[in-house]
Amino acid sequence: MTTTSAKLLKLALPLIRTHGFTRDALSLSVLSLPTPLAHPLPDASVTALFGPGDDARRTLVHAWLDDAKRRMKEEAAENMGIGDVLKARLRSNEPVLEHLPEAFALLASSSPLPLPLLPVDPTPIIKHAAQVSNQACWIVHSDARESSWYTRRASISAIYLAAELHQLTSPKTAPAFLDSLLENAEQAGKALDETTLFANYVWKSWRGIVKSSGVLV
Repeated sequence: MTTTSAKLLKLALPLIRTHGFTRDALSLSVLSLPTPLAHPLPDASVTALFGPGDDARRTLVHAWLDDAKRRMKEEAAENMGIGDVLKARLRSNEPVLEHLPEAFALLASSSPLPLPLLPVDPTPIIKHAAQVSNQACWIVHSDARESSWYTRRASISAIYLAAELHQLTSPKTAPAFLDSLLENAEQAGKALDETTLFANYVWKSWRGIVKSSGVLV
């Protein structure tokens, strides 16, 4: 990615709240330069800098996710528990919450395979949850190396994604829902089994969101 693209992506992030994960947000980013351009970027320039069609929008989604991950680390306080870190990550969704279903639908429809063969690809969504889990676990236990912690991290990944899904439909109760999942996981002591359970639940729910978003016909 060029320096210009990276700079404009950063300027586009605050515009997501009002314009969503759209090519318009990328186009309008030049109006926020220290020396603003007189007009938004033409569509051809958006394509040249960020990719054609929905690829440009996916570029913006990935930039936002990377920025949220960066803020997780920078804003973490000492002695935060895993629940505190994950709830802070959920709070970072709040300004753009209404746009997240479409954002994740875009990611889930980015498979290189023909759509009739694989209309919804879970890989980017699973990767997103894994990255959040990795970052959260590193913040809480940066020196952990035990194999049990890696299993726990896999469980946290599925739990976080379930909580994020819950947030889309019931934002106010998402923190309590996250706490309940973490508490149940700890009491059960069967992280791997819970990962499978949560993953199945999450994927079925995300699939429904993707289909209802309008991104896929």
